[in-house]
Amino acid sequence: MRVMVLVKATDDSEKGIFPTTEMFEAMGRFNDELRNAGIFLAADGLRPSSQGKRIAFDGPGRTVIDGPFAETRELVAGFWLWEVKDMDEAVAWVKRCPNPMPGPSEIEIRPLYEMADFQSDDA
Repeated sequence: MRVMVLVKATDDSEKGIFPTTEMFEAMGRFNDELRNAGIFLAADGLRPSSQGKRIAFDGPGRTVIDGPFAETRELVAGFWLWEVKDMDEAVAWVKRCPNPMPGPSEIEIRPLYEMADFQSDDA
């Protein structure tokens, strides 16, 4: 099963404050462990929402909304894409992850839809 592992934003990440060298190195070692285990598919960090845009859809209309966006805790600061056997394995890996932020932080795990999820039983 594929999962998206979302590192939630914090006030520091929204200010564009980079993690310390020690944090980068710890995360690099963790990413190496993920690669060696064969579950790492992709990962990256996101710039603060002040550099982003949202496009709101309403029927045929489109409205561009400039960042920054409210509710920092609901924003994403980075992500991984993993291939794991099940959600329990994903949780176990996240529990091993170094704290991605200088202070309190959260990581969310969301399973991706697979093509089989969209196939009808009637076929």
